[in-house]
Amino acid sequence: MEVQLTNRQQHILWATVRHYIATAEPVGSKALVEEYDLGVSSATIRNVMGVLEKSGLLYQPHTSAGRVPSDSGYRIYVDQLITPSLRSRSVSQTDATRTEALGREVEVALQKRLQWEDWSLETLLQGAAQILATLSGCISLITMPQTTTALLRHLQLVQIEAGRIMLIVVTDSYETHSRLMDLPSVPEEIQRDSEVIDRELQIVSNFLNSHLRGRSLLELAHLDWSQLDREFQRYGEFLKNSVAELTRRTVAPATTQIMVRGVAEVLRQPEFSQLQQVQTIIHLLEEEQDQLWRLIFEEPDIEDVGKPRVTVRIGAENPLEPIRTCTLISSTYRRGSIPVGSVGVLGPTRLDYESAIAVVAAAADYLSEAFGYFNP
Repeated sequence: MEVQLTNRQQHILWATVRHYIATAEPVGSKALVEEYDLGVSSATIRNVMGVLEKSGLLYQPHTSAGRVPSDSGYRIYVDQLITPSLRSRSVSQTDATRTEALGREVEVALQKRLQWEDWSLETLLQGAAQILATLSGCISLITMPQTTTALLRHLQLVQIEAGRIMLIVVTDSYETHSRLMDLPSVPEEIQRDSEVIDRELQIVSNFLNSHLRGRSLLELAHLDWSQLDREFQRYGEFLKNSVAELTRRTVAPATTQIMVRGVAEVLRQPEFSQLQQVQTIIHLLEEEQDQLWRLIFEEPDIEDVGKPRVTVRIGAENPLEPIRTCTLISSTYRRGSIPVGSVGVLGPTRLDYESAIAVVAAAADYLSEAFGYFNP
């Protein structure tokens, strides 16, 4: 969502979100005047809050109440008003310094309390989950590492009809997976000649098999497809997206076990006062971990310039119904450049985003280093 805010609107939105996170009470102009040095009158703040409400960034839970951030308001807050590493500048340099300090605090806590040289990997992950829950105040989620995955035995690109291509992948266990996609843009004179397309697809298939046979599907999803011969570079983005999608759909985890900590503390928050909502979240955490695993292990393409390495899903952005009133923040830990597991925190949308983002990023870095020790 593209919303252009003035500096004043940014500062008032920032202050409103911060105050609501701290108090869980609808925010009025008087509270902002008293708590924040915004340099404007209460009447000006009320007018700006009205504009923000019309833009869908704030709303009033009751007619006589103050305002609270919407999911869109939190999204602007996360993308534009806090940590610079999440694409944009920070409204407050103090916030940036605080975020860096939080990251260091997590690293120190993990290093002091977890000695991976003396522990098993599972024990290490359990300890990391507990520390993450304590420092973030959220439910922490750490997946067991996926140390094994299907290897590519054969890959084939086949033209199904004009403008449509099927990617077929055969793994080392002889399982077959396929994905149908539109043909990438080609010159019109070539597109009309199906024999030319068939020959190109066969050459590309042969090239890929000779270079990629024996590699894991997870590794394929993170290859630099620009290494294709210049003649076939137009297929690069198509193949990259196809293989990434196939990997998400077909790489079943060796185990869907997720280390979960901090549930009791989070469920005391006012947002979880309804028993039915609590029950659906508990059911997801205990009985449907495979759905949750696929969600938090699906990372953004870190090769794209400007994309954050920590994923923040706010409210309705979450595809799983039980957590559509929550915020899920996640990242992956890696073996070299290949993601093998994920780290996340789950809490209400009224969340200390700076802290949660910092602790998730630091924990992912620490576990990547630790996994290198266990799997040199």
